[in-house]
Amino acid sequence: MSSSSVMPPPASPREHVERIRRERYYIGRGEQKNPLAEDMHQAINYLSQELYSKDVHFLMELVQNAEDNEYPSEVAPSLEFLITSKDITGCGASSTLLIFNNERGFSATNIESICRVGKSTKKGNRHQGYIGEKGIGFKSVFLISSQPHIFSNGYQIKFNEKPCAECNIGYIVPQWVESTPSLSDIEALYGCSKVLPTTIIILPLKSEKIDAVKRQLSSMHPEMLLFLTKIRKLSVREDNSDPSNTTVSEISISSEKNYQARKNMHAESYTIHLSAEETGKDEAECGYYMWRQKFPVKPENRVDKRAEIDEWVITLAFPHGERLSRGKQLLRQGRLYCLTVRGTREF
Repeated sequence: MSSSSVMPPPASPREHVERIRRERYYIGRGEQKNPLAEDMHQAINYLSQELYSKDVHFLMELVQNAEDNEYPSEVAPSLEFLITSKDITGCGASSTLLIFNNERGFSATNIESICRVGKSTKKGNRHQGYIGEKGIGFKSVFLISSQPHIFSNGYQIKFNEKPCAECNIGYIVPQWVESTPSLSDIEALYGCSKVLPTTIIILPLKSEKIDAVKRQLSSMHPEMLLFLTKIRKLSVREDNSDPSNTTVSEISISSEKNYQARKNMHAESYTIHLSAEETGKDEAECGYYMWRQKFPVKPENRVDKRAEIDEWVITLAFPHGERLSRGKQLLRQGRLYCLTVRGTREF
């Protein structure tokens, strides 16, 4: 079997994970050594340097991943952030970030991809509007967590930035989550009366990153939803064993689109109605007139790392009424958002 081939589908998610560990990383194969171990070490070293040399807005990375996901037609695509003081993974973390997403969920191919370096299921699909950059992708979560967990479509796995004892490789070796946390532990945090979304990512936070994560959660602006084509609901909340220690500003944002396409100039115009409910405030609403136009990438502007991108999309939003704000953020007239291949930047 070549290193680039995809393994045949297993009988169960757990068998699939065990097959990856055995066939790719030679775990449980006795004295047999992996002939690609040295190459993997070099790739992992490169990944580590790539990760920690970037000043990444890690929450935006997670939003981008959710925006790129596929969703059942009957759901309103939603992304929920929950930060808790409970150490539900047993890692000793004083704060843990949980991300709930009602996407279709991880497939066997997605699992294969996440267990490799530089392998992405988004490659070849960039022309369809994927904004994730090939490269570190999901692995950027290691910026804030040393042991990310994934629960999705029957898979319950975790990764560790420290080298695995059986193969001496970190970051990309999956390990099955036996009991901590269990789905019932997650349900208790999410709300027993609600149905768990298909995909849950659990990030026990590095102690030095907790304040930064809380700041980013508290500064997530409602108008972000204007420039996402799939996500319609986004929420941030905190579960703290001592309510007096709650520091995250909670918010729930939703949007409704009234779509009116204008095909001239490859442009579309439509209206979006945003509503936001923030802790200690009345629900706020605002309508926005939207203009979205596509521009082809000229041959002279193409670069190798984005060779599959055929067009750029520029989206403009014009508020009709009082704009939504967040916390103590002041409204600035003329605020410009730029949705690039790698994220939303504000100028």
